Amino acid sequence: MAQAIRSRSSVSLFATDGKAHPLQDTLVAVTLVLGALAFVTAMFHSLHLISSWAGLIGILTGAYGQYVSVTTRERFALILGLGASGIGFFLGMAHGGLFGGLIG
Repeated sequence: MAQAIRSRSSVSLFATDGKAHPLQDTLVAVTLVLGALAFVTAMFHSLHLISSWAGLIGILTGAYGQYVSVTTRERFALILGLGASGIGFFLGMAHGGLFGGLIG
């Protein structure tokens, strides 16, 4: 019996349905980069402005990415980025906050 062969016209790292998802892939990449930046800079007390802002923006992009995500791979990577962004944001807030004495 003849078997149907699926052609892989568009191969994406995050798309398991065989379709391209450029918006979702971009949101995943931005969330992961901002999450890594927020997480790493949160380990240094003097970099609280970077960690808090990168964490906040990473949380917002990750939340929107979860809203529009299509595949499980995208959601998994977004959760990793959201977790790192959240940790970086909260540690940055604990070390001095979003404005860090610049206002008030």
